[in-house]
Amino acid sequence: MAFIDYYKVLGIEKNATQEDIRKAYRRLAKKYHPDLNRDNPNAKERFQEINEANEVLGDPEKRKKYDDYGENWRQAEEFGAKHRQYGNSAQESYGFGSFGHTYENASGFSDFFDQLFGKGTFGNSYKRRGDDLQATLTLTLREASATHRQTFDINGEKIRVTIPAGIADGQKIRIRGRGAEGTEDGPKGDLYITFRIEPDPQLTRKGDDLFTTVTADIYTLVLGGEIVVPTLSGSIRVRVKPGTQPDSKLRIKGKGFPVYRHEGESGDLIVTLRLQLPQLNEKQKTLLKEMKDAASNQA
Repeated sequence: MAFIDYYKVLGIEKNATQEDIRKAYRRLAKKYHPDLNRDNPNAKERFQEINEANEVLGDPEKRKKYDDYGENWRQAEEFGAKHRQYGNSAQESYGFGSFGHTYENASGFSDFFDQLFGKGTFGNSYKRRGDDLQATLTLTLREASATHRQTFDINGEKIRVTIPAGIADGQKIRIRGRGAEGTEDGPKGDLYITFRIEPDPQLTRKGDDLFTTVTADIYTLVLGGEIVVPTLSGSIRVRVKPGTQPDSKLRIKGKGFPVYRHEGESGDLIVTLRLQLPQLNEKQKTLLKEMKDAASNQA
C-alpha cells in the first residue's frame, strides 16, 4: 500500500494555511465533480482523492497526525505492534499487507487513510461513515410524468420517496442518511436511486418533448378533418387542415413531458401523420380514375 501525499493531491505546500487548503479543495472539487464530468471516467476517482485529502488536511488534528506519521507510517505500525506486546492486546490492528490503494472500502476512502486514522494503529478509533447504497426503481412513462410517492424495501427497511414529475431514464437522486450504518457511531451513508423508465407503446420521449404517430385516411388529409391523438392525460381530438401531406408533423404545444423541477411547464407533443389507404370498391375506383383523367386533362 503506497503513501499518499495529500498536499500534492490538493496542489499546495506543506506550510499552507487552513484557508489555502479550503480554497484549493473548493477549486478542485468543482473542477472534478462527477456530475460535471460525465464523459471523464477518471473524474470520480480524482474527486474521491480530493475529498480524502481535504478530510485529512482540513482537520487540524488529523493533519497533525498525518504530518507526524505520514511518510513514516510503517514505523508507526511497528510502534503500534510493540505497544500491543506490552499488554495492549485488546486493541484491534489492521495489517499493512496489501499494496496500492482503492476507494471501494467501507469508509469511502483509501486503505492508506483507513490505516492511518482507523482503529488500532495509534490506539484510538475513527468514526467511519456508512457505505452508500444503490437501488434501481422502474417506472412507466406515465408514472414518471406525475409527482407521486412510492415505498420500496432496502435491506428490510421501508423507504418512502417523493418522485418529482419529469424524472428521466437513468437519472439518479440521492437520499441523505438512508444508506448503511456507520461504525463507531459514524454517520449513515446515503441512498442513491437510479430510475429506469419503461418504453410506452404510444409515446416516445426525447428530452421534454413527446412523439407519436397517428394514421389518417386519404379523405382526412385531402379534405381536412379530425384525428384522435394519444397524450399522457388521455386521447384528444386534433383538427387537420385540408391538403395535408402524408408524413407531415403537427406540433401540439404543452402536451409533451413535464419539465423536471419546473412545475406547470411541459414540452410539446409532435404527431407524425401516416397515410392509411382505404380498400376501394369498384364504384370508388371508377370515381378515382375519373379524377385522375380530369387532372391529366387540366395539365
